[in-house]
Amino acid sequence: MTSAPTKPAVSPPDRIQRVQRRTLAVLSAAQIVGGVGVAVGLALSSVVVDELSRSTVISGFAGTATVLGAALLALPTAKASGRGGRRAGLSLAYAAALVGCAVSVLAISLRNWPLLLAGLVLVGGGSAASLAACYSATDLSPKDRSARHLSLVVWASTIGSVAGPNLAEPADRIGRSLGLVEKAGPFAFAALAFALAMVVILGFLRPDPLQLARAGAREEDSGGNRTIRTAWRTLRTTPMARRALVMIAVSHTAMVSVMSMTPVKLHHDGSNLDVIGIVISLHIAGMYVLSPVVGWLADKAGKVPVLVLGSALLLAAAALAGTAGHRVWQVTAALVLLGLGWSCGLVAGSALVTESVPIERRPAVQGLSDLLMNVCGATGTIVAGAIVGLLGYGMLGLVVGIMVALAGLWLTVVWRRTT
Repeated sequence: MTSAPTKPAVSPPDRIQRVQRRTLAVLSAAQIVGGVGVAVGLALSSVVVDELSRSTVISGFAGTATVLGAALLALPTAKASGRGGRRAGLSLAYAAALVGCAVSVLAISLRNWPLLLAGLVLVGGGSAASLAACYSATDLSPKDRSARHLSLVVWASTIGSVAGPNLAEPADRIGRSLGLVEKAGPFAFAALAFALAMVVILGFLRPDPLQLARAGAREEDSGGNRTIRTAWRTLRTTPMARRALVMIAVSHTAMVSVMSMTPVKLHHDGSNLDVIGIVISLHIAGMYVLSPVVGWLADKAGKVPVLVLGSALLLAAAALAGTAGHRVWQVTAALVLLGLGWSCGLVAGSALVTESVPIERRPAVQGLSDLLMNVCGATGTIVAGAIVGLLGYGMLGLVVGIMVALAGLWLTVVWRRTT
């Protein structure tokens, strides 16, 4: 009697391709709806904290709280991914963001800005989920397409993220008609968006891309791949991944520092919520709309050249923002360039991190990357609030410009020495 044929341990390439197409579609759908929740918080949080606290310096802590929340949730998200796959990690992050929106609604109703900051920390889970989704897109990608696949999921954020700030005013009106206090409605709307994103991930991200990639690589999910210690050990032996992490952190710090204080500047200059929403929407469009082009360029020309290009764009944005004065059009142009520079840093840097480390260690290293970039971003928003409150928005542009220029020069020098 002949025995039944055994099932191959490695998934056939055609199945991997089909699963990858489905994975990209599901992640993109979650990014669209989740991006609405993230963008509403970006556009409105600093303004609400400014009104409740009556302090420009404290308003800077709104961006800090959200970025800090993304940092604090990066490792739990990575750990959950390491244990149960990407579905477990992403749903955890979206659930935290949902709870944070509910706390924010309560805080605004009580006019309690410290409680609002606490809620915004959990809202940072939306950003943590967005970053983790980008990495999830590369689990089953061929090496020469990792940046493009990652950039497609980044691009999917465009729809929700650009629409989000412009939905703040209608959501506020609907919220007030339903009995919520002024400016609480947008956070209630964001909670619904995060809930829908979580349903999409839990219901449709099957099979799990990370678990399938590990099976295909014949690698076991050992406990070590979930520890931060393993991530540090990996970075010590992987110079290219270290450089990518530095540039991701610098790009993100520059972006959130300027972006977080721009709504406050425009608000103090007399701009209403509609104008602020348009400016932030165009900034977010800069972050996401051209990301497929950035991904294609990173795969074709190389990740490091695109990181250098991103530094140049961020430097130009800082110069424009620092010299804008009361010219709204110049602030808008600066934020569009700021978004483009961030896109280059995130797409090229994340793809470089992914291709530089083995699959079994990716969740830990990717989680550490998200932790570092958001800690740096949170620190940047604290400093940005202090700089704008004490020295003005123009000085913020100067400080950010110097930081970006030094990082870009360092990367260029190191790159030329190793090529």
